[in-house]
Amino acid sequence: MINVIILFFILTFTSINLSFAEQKFLTLKYNNVNLRQGPAKNYPVKIFYKKKYLPVLIQDTSDNYKKIKDHENNTGWVHLSQLSKKKAALTTDEKVVMYKNPTIFSKPLAVLEKGRLCLISKCKDEWCKIKTDKFSGWVKKENLWGNIN
Repeated sequence: MINVIILFFILTFTSINLSFAEQKFLTLKYNNVNLRQGPAKNYPVKIFYKKKYLPVLIQDTSDNYKKIKDHENNTGWVHLSQLSKKKAALTTDEKVVMYKNPTIFSKPLAVLEKGRLCLISKCKDEWCKIKTDKFSGWVKKENLWGNIN
């Protein structure tokens, strides 16, 4: 009986960790994207997104629609044609320091405010190389929400 309980806990916690690691992010492909209440064009629009490359978390699929969640926990359905595989993220902390190289001992280049949209060039270990406006540099992954894997 004890072995069954231990096996149950191992399987439960392993599946939780796997599902967290397998989160899939995409980005909005255009500056105007409709978030709908259901997976079809005849459903009402909940939100009008106005930001190209905004990262969204994919939660479900129905035909050509994806159920998404944004950084403010809004959920709804978006047509697949409105989504991109371009990697992007938002800064999550009030002040995020961008460095020249992937180390805190490197030269600081800029301080980014919370919610800053960043295009991801590449990520390695705990760092991502990003571009935002005229700045390009490295930030810690822990300060980003989006496609950082």
